[in-house]
Amino acid sequence: MDRVEIQNRIKKVISKVLNINEESIGDNANFIFDLGADSLQSVELVAAFEEEFNIEMEEDKALEVQTVADATEFISQYLK
Repeated sequence: MDRVEIQNRIKKVISKVLNINEESIGDNANFIFDLGADSLQSVELVAAFEEEFNIEMEEDKALEVQTVADATEFISQYLK
């Protein structure tokens, strides 16, 4: 799976969890400051990413991921 596909799937998940338009999510958007995620939604995002990609991420490290670009990089490491 290439980075573009990973990023598109990440944006789809973010759109669903945060209930925002997928097209409004920039590649470098910050989950909290740009997209308005709160702490509970951050945990929900981690769970949704795990489900979408069928992976299990280290939760503490996953919660440190703050942007779409960071999430793409982080999740791609689990898909190698």
